[in-house]
Amino acid sequence: MFFFTIRRVLASVLVLVVSSFLVFALCAASFDPLAQYYSRNPRPPQEFFDQLRERFGLNDPFLVRYWNWLTGVLHGDFGVTVDGTPVADQLPGRLMVTGRMILAAIVIAVLLAVIVGVIGAVRQYKPSDYTFTFIAYILIALPTFWFAALLKEFVAGGINDLLGSQVLYTIGEETPGLSLYAGGWELWSDRLGHLVLPTVSLALLSFAAWSRFQRASMLDVLGSDYMRLARAKGLTYRRTVLKHGLRNALIPLTTVVALGIGTLFGGAVITETVFVWHGMGEYLLENGIGQQDVNVVLGWLLVSAVFVVLFNLVADILYAVLDPRIRLS
Repeated sequence: MFFFTIRRVLASVLVLVVSSFLVFALCAASFDPLAQYYSRNPRPPQEFFDQLRERFGLNDPFLVRYWNWLTGVLHGDFGVTVDGTPVADQLPGRLMVTGRMILAAIVIAVLLAVIVGVIGAVRQYKPSDYTFTFIAYILIALPTFWFAALLKEFVAGGINDLLGSQVLYTIGEETPGLSLYAGGWELWSDRLGHLVLPTVSLALLSFAAWSRFQRASMLDVLGSDYMRLARAKGLTYRRTVLKHGLRNALIPLTTVVALGIGTLFGGAVITETVFVWHGMGEYLLENGIGQQDVNVVLGWLLVSAVFVVLFNLVADILYAVLDPRIRLS
């Protein structure tokens, strides 16, 4: 197990280095840090542009620019924004805001996918299976921004009216200014109220697709020879399904979840826009793409790549835990 993990870690590091190179090449070809100055009236003199090109290192060869950026990142320096603010000072706070929504969405989506997928497979072609299938296909067909808007407009208002107080919030990740004078449970309960709807929006759309994979995987396992052998040895049906079937059926779902992290980051950008969260999504759209700020976009893409590679590494390790034969491959 130890050497298996070491091999996967080294492979992940190599993938991350290649990803950083591709990310830098894409941003270097797509963004011009000087674009915002071209349309100014009057237009700055050529000496101004020459000084900026020297300041941003745009006169250096591409590989030199990439190496300077990569070595800076390894030392915690992601460069500065067009306003002169270090990107490294802004990323942690933004990441904490988006991270709690994504992590909560993953936990909820995985739990629901496993439960619904197993029930759908065990009770195949029963009313419960048809009901879950119908709900899953409806959620898969819904656009992210529209589903989030439905929750914001109807669910929040209905629950708040039912309870007679504002429990669910539709704007921001916390009440503005609350952290200046509140703390402890008051602050966290407020953040939880702001977290519910964005998390539910992101989790349900992910759960819908993941539950179909879990159902199909569970059906394959239920029809396998070793499951029939376990029943022939006298094990109860429940014990056979949970101990032998579910463990093997989780392997395909682990792959789907690991590969879906990038999709969750993309969905988080839209969800944050609908609920006006000041996280990584807003940082990318307004500070990065909106201002043609290449260092902001590079920071966002690199953080996303790190999470995708990290979750795939965790998935590789989980493979070995779920099926020890994988360690020998």
